[in-house]
Amino acid sequence: MHNSDSFIHEVSEEVRRDRLYATLRRYGWILMAIVLLIVGGAAANEIMKLRHSDQAEGAGATLHAAFTETDPATRAGLFGDVAKDAPHAIIARLGEAGALTAAGQPDKAAAVLLALADDNSILPVYRQLASLQRVMLLGKTMDPSERAATLETLSSPDSFFRPLALEQRALMHLDQGDKPAAVEDLNAVITDASATEAMRARARQLVIAAGGTVALLPTLADG
Repeated sequence: MHNSDSFIHEVSEEVRRDRLYATLRRYGWILMAIVLLIVGGAAANEIMKLRHSDQAEGAGATLHAAFTETDPATRAGLFGDVAKDAPHAIIARLGEAGALTAAGQPDKAAAVLLALADDNSILPVYRQLASLQRVMLLGKTMDPSERAATLETLSSPDSFFRPLALEQRALMHLDQGDKPAAVEDLNAVITDASATEAMRARARQLVIAAGGTVALLPTLADG
């Protein structure tokens, strides 16, 4: 039992460290992958506008400098400059949050993400991404009721990031000692068509460690 709980803790901590907006040193590629692949064409259009707008030429140069800067504190400042002045500052604000986290300023990063999540002028996908990042950043330190409510919204069937939110909600249940609820969410990750194989593998490991039964993918279950 002790070994099982230890394994759950180890895998849970690995999931927590695997944040969407982590730093250029280890996870910098994830921010760009999220922006360019998950968010898709909208983010690419913003980058192109930054590159081709005469008014935003300086902001585009600063954005490029921010992505290539290795010092987290300096990088956060550069992203912050773009976020203040650029006509399309969403990418910069996400980058600023990641850099602030890497610089050891999680409270400031969480504030940036909260402002982004509450911004009704931007696309829902960006707001959901910021909300999810904030939950991942704050983890157990987040107000329990707010954490639960946020993940409830993000794990709805029409959410852009449902599998990731389900994974985070499972971690929340594990933090609370509710293994059955965690297993239910983890199995929902396994059977979600949009989940990655890496996510499914983690979910399977946690289900087994929690003493649950691993769900079969619908195609396999149907034979």
